[in-house]
Amino acid sequence: MKEAAKESVENFTPLMRQYHRIKKRYPDAILFYRMGDFYEMFFEDAVVASKELGITLTSRDKGPDGKRIPMAGVPYHAVDNYLPRLVEKGYKVAICEQVEDPKKAKGIVKREVVRVVTPGTLYTSSELKEHTNNFLLSLLVDSRASRAGLALLDLSTGEFFCKEVEGDLLEGIRSDLMKYGPREVLVPRSQRRWVEENVGEALKGITITDWPDHLFLPEGSEERLKAHFSVLSLDGFGLKGRRLAIGAAGAALAYVNETLMSSPTHIGEIRYLESSGNMILDSTTLRNLEIFRNLRDSSTSGTLFELLNKTLTPMGTRAMRQALSSPLLSPTQIDRRLDAVEYFRGHLFVRSDLKEVLKGVGDIERTISRLNLGGGSARDLVSLRESLRRMESLGEIFEKNPEMLSVELLADLRGRINPLSDLVELLDRAIVEAPPATVKEGGMIKEGFSEELDGLKKALKEAKEYLETLEMRERRRTGIKSLKVGFNKVFGYYIEVTRPNLHLVPKDYIRKQTLASSERFITPELKEKESFILNAQDKIEELEYALFRQLVEEVLKRSEEIYATARAIGKLDMLLTLGELAAQYNYTRPRVDESDEIVIKGGRHPVVERIVEWGFVPNDLYINTRQERFIILTGPNMSGKSTYMRQTAMIVIMAQMGSFVPAEEARIGIVDRIFTRVGAYDDPVRGQSTFMVEMLELANILRSATERSLILLDEIGRGTSTFDGMAIAWAAVEYLADKRKIGARTIFATHYHHLTELEGMVEGVVNYHVAVKEKEEGVVFLRKVRRGPSSRSYGIEVAKLAGVPEEVVRRASEILSEIERRDSLKEAAPEIAIN
Repeated sequence: MKEAAKESVENFTPLMRQYHRIKKRYPDAILFYRMGDFYEMFFEDAVVASKELGITLTSRDKGPDGKRIPMAGVPYHAVDNYLPRLVEKGYKVAICEQVEDPKKAKGIVKREVVRVVTPGTLYTSSELKEHTNNFLLSLLVDSRASRAGLALLDLSTGEFFCKEVEGDLLEGIRSDLMKYGPREVLVPRSQRRWVEENVGEALKGITITDWPDHLFLPEGSEERLKAHFSVLSLDGFGLKGRRLAIGAAGAALAYVNETLMSSPTHIGEIRYLESSGNMILDSTTLRNLEIFRNLRDSSTSGTLFELLNKTLTPMGTRAMRQALSSPLLSPTQIDRRLDAVEYFRGHLFVRSDLKEVLKGVGDIERTISRLNLGGGSARDLVSLRESLRRMESLGEIFEKNPEMLSVELLADLRGRINPLSDLVELLDRAIVEAPPATVKEGGMIKEGFSEELDGLKKALKEAKEYLETLEMRERRRTGIKSLKVGFNKVFGYYIEVTRPNLHLVPKDYIRKQTLASSERFITPELKEKESFILNAQDKIEELEYALFRQLVEEVLKRSEEIYATARAIGKLDMLLTLGELAAQYNYTRPRVDESDEIVIKGGRHPVVERIVEWGFVPNDLYINTRQERFIILTGPNMSGKSTYMRQTAMIVIMAQMGSFVPAEEARIGIVDRIFTRVGAYDDPVRGQSTFMVEMLELANILRSATERSLILLDEIGRGTSTFDGMAIAWAAVEYLADKRKIGARTIFATHYHHLTELEGMVEGVVNYHVAVKEKEEGVVFLRKVRRGPSSRSYGIEVAKLAGVPEEVVRRASEILSEIERRDSLKEAAPEIAIN
């Protein structure tokens, strides 16, 4: 069979035989096969690309079977418009380039795959979302020890992190998948099935790639990382004893080396992510609080991130996301941020000046990464030049407002922002204002930068001017007024004469091409000039490309300073935005300390208050780990219980990320983790009912919460019988409120009215309710949280508001009255049935 296949391939043309040899090495990738100005795809690759990209499917020479070969292509200069669309759908793409000059090739032009593009290794595309990193996540699991190593690598920004997950392994992995949103997950081949079975639901829309197990081995990975960073030990990166993290990181680096066909030299460090310095927000909490994606359609609309993300630069957007996903635990670090936010809140003109500067700053991190990886263009140098030029203006703002330097964090950021004036000046002298998209066709370098280049361009210009005079001279010599000198890539320069004038053609004209209405000729003189012009053009393009590479090398020598500047700009942009929001939305500075209290006066939900047409009703909160640590919150549906709980969590998150908060006053005793059990849903992927999902979430809280945690429970036990549900809820209240077990600050919204009796029975439990006003025509939700239990649930009134038919509402009222009179459904049932 193999011999037949080999014979079949040998029957192809030499070009297609070369294609088959290369494609055989990359069977799982779509092969972009460079042919002149196009990347061509053949066979099944062409069919897939045509369908996914909406490009024309054509065909070329017949194969050995007599059938024509499917073919589709995209222009090479527009590849960045097409590549991400395939990668976004989970395809891998192998880029096969011509690696020798076609003019100098003897036979078929040599071609090689120079890069394999996957979802997690995309770095050149304008399609990359500026508000998120394009992470490749490498995962190594030790399920027996309930531990895992994770590595996160973003080629587009040069960031490389790793960490280890312990304890609740599955929840830890799910949380990191939601928090970091990787585009591709790399796993050992032997662990793929385990990963898909245990965290498959969190991998929706993410490409999973399995990789040989031996590349995850900690010993080999350690050597690989040490060689890449040119160090004798990884201890300086905080990786001592982190075998699983090292294994995951080493595999990620090996994968990137393989896909790039080179080493990513712009990745200059790896950072270990210590969880001890940041609040933990697990996947359930991020989802329930709608931090990054809403519950309705999983978009960013109506999320806290959308509200806060008014940054002006891509680096600022990513800094905002990082700060929001990992709030701080150190009051000192939080106060450093709050000092900067407070400064910006109170200085309108400084904000205005900074905004004017920052709005013209491009994605410096990704620009430098592209140049480092050989994928950049002269347009990247222009973008970098214009961005760096603004650093000087930034420095002038600091000089004009010296009080900014009295703010510790702002002074620190100012010290990291380098205007690199000499580099800006070099790029200013070298690169034209609007260079072409490609780097091999000239048109990039300014006049006056290179004497040699200027000489070649002058000679070329003179030769072209000579051709223009040649046309006029030949018209006079031959008497052919319509004679013209033209050029095309196939025949070069020619003299074209229309058929009626062919009898006037001189004897020294040499016929080159016959057309329907004219003939084309050359002369020895024209051929000589053509040779000079084409050689000059080639030399100009080669020299311009060489000068471009020299400029890139000069830029890359300063890449460490440029990366530092970019990251400082991102943080400055984030702080400026938080100051602007604080002023615009009347936020207040929270006091964040090591106390056990959360005290909020006039708190508001930051997202809901921007959406509702009616005025938002603020509410207070007082909770601690002592006498008032467990709030039982009662009140009717739709009265605002869930909003109250969510706004509490959001205020805490905003405070600990270093933002002002929507409240009149706020004092936040550090929260180490926020747990939420809000709403109910089935999880068909894992075959779990609403009640099972609820119990799993409760179990996670009971196992993982500490006295420093904030717990928000919106009903427990609704998925089972009333008495079972109430019994579970009661026991959970006792366990969570008990300081010997957890004693965490908790708000528990419930419809189990009997639980309000726990105040006075269980230490630390207090009752609050959401007030309503009863009127003849129904109830009015006041949305005000007050001390004490709710008098009743108002479920029937809510049913009426929802449009349940009047007959059903009336009958429900009769049934409820009978049950309340008898105080037992069993005793009331016969009477209800008779009525």
